[in-house]
Amino acid sequence: MKTCMTAVYRSILLVFCAFTLPPAVFAATQPDGHWIGTWAAPPEARRSANDLLGKVNATYREIVHVSAGGSSVRVVLTNELGLESLTVSTADIAISAGGSSIEPSTMKALLFDGQASVTLPAGAIMVSDPIDLKVPALSDLAISLFIPAQTISQSSVHSYALQTNYVAAGNLADAPTFDASTNITSWPFVREVEVKSDNPTAGSIVTLGDSITDGAASKTDMNGRWPDILARRLQANKSLSAIGVLNAGINGNRLLHDGDGQSALGRLDRDVLTQAGVTYLIILEGINDIGHIVSASPDDPAETAQSLIRALDQIVTRAHMHGVKVIAATLTPYESCKYASPAGEKMRQTVNDWIRTAKDLDGVADFDKTIRDPAHPTRFLPAYDSGDHLHPNSAGLKAMGDEVDLTLFAY
Repeated sequence: MKTCMTAVYRSILLVFCAFTLPPAVFAATQPDGHWIGTWAAPPEARRSANDLLGKVNATYREIVHVSAGGSSVRVVLTNELGLESLTVSTADIAISAGGSSIEPSTMKALLFDGQASVTLPAGAIMVSDPIDLKVPALSDLAISLFIPAQTISQSSVHSYALQTNYVAAGNLADAPTFDASTNITSWPFVREVEVKSDNPTAGSIVTLGDSITDGAASKTDMNGRWPDILARRLQANKSLSAIGVLNAGINGNRLLHDGDGQSALGRLDRDVLTQAGVTYLIILEGINDIGHIVSASPDDPAETAQSLIRALDQIVTRAHMHGVKVIAATLTPYESCKYASPAGEKMRQTVNDWIRTAKDLDGVADFDKTIRDPAHPTRFLPAYDSGDHLHPNSAGLKAMGDEVDLTLFAY
């Protein structure tokens, strides 16, 4: 009787732990490790008529720069914004050897429920089966997709990749290199890469933002976006190297209105809360909403500082409901840029004051203080200005990535 009751109590304890322990603690009881995101590119809708992205009977080889490493990998394909089903006949993954070349010994077929071909319904994503491939941290992977003849009137694509990718006629998914191809600087059909980590503290940080987070004004193929800088700092810190960084920036994105991509408030679930292993969110959004006040119309009215603050507070509340900690970044200066205005500057200051004092935030990244000119705080420091007075240059992006306090992520 005593043995029987002991077994019952042990079973009750295990169930209790499963529902009450923090994710990192519970993960420690899992001998097979757990999945985290290591790279991401949120999709936008792009019409494909007379566009290279509508090209079929072709192979797309896309280069992605991961953050955290892992012992296994899987890839998330997207047709979320497609208007027809999308068939991918062949998909491969390998370690990149530079350019369109791969390391042939590392090439693996991506399968979906054991099948080489997969059809994504309009509006859907598909996650590949796990692949045994050791993925080094901060490495480049080549994902090759053969798209057979079919109708593609609208693609799900991350337009502003700042990465050279390749398209070649025919099925060349397993080719060591592309001898003849067309270069593109976008990521079509690929949304995320996940790795399996054996580290019980592994997790991921999602950076939700607009063109500043997406890397505008940084150099192609250099991985110089501020989230890339943060990822390198995490990898240099042994205690934090199991944390991945997922860049969810979209060029031109707004906090409250759709336009270049769905609004940040609207895409929170899709691009942040459903990502593998997400534990932290860094949000830098609102400057495009503020800038819009100079071109507002009855169909697309201007917002107020209070409406932006309410939206940010909603994001914090919803993220906390999912156990995700939120770090808000202050909005950087924009005086003299194409949509600057005195009223907008007043809004920016009000939003930044809220960010610096909000009690429900888990941290602040004061990018405004980092980037601004101390002698003229409403402007960029000249050394950090790309020239358009809105986007930081490479030095400014590095300063932003260096500004994020790593102690915010300590376990």
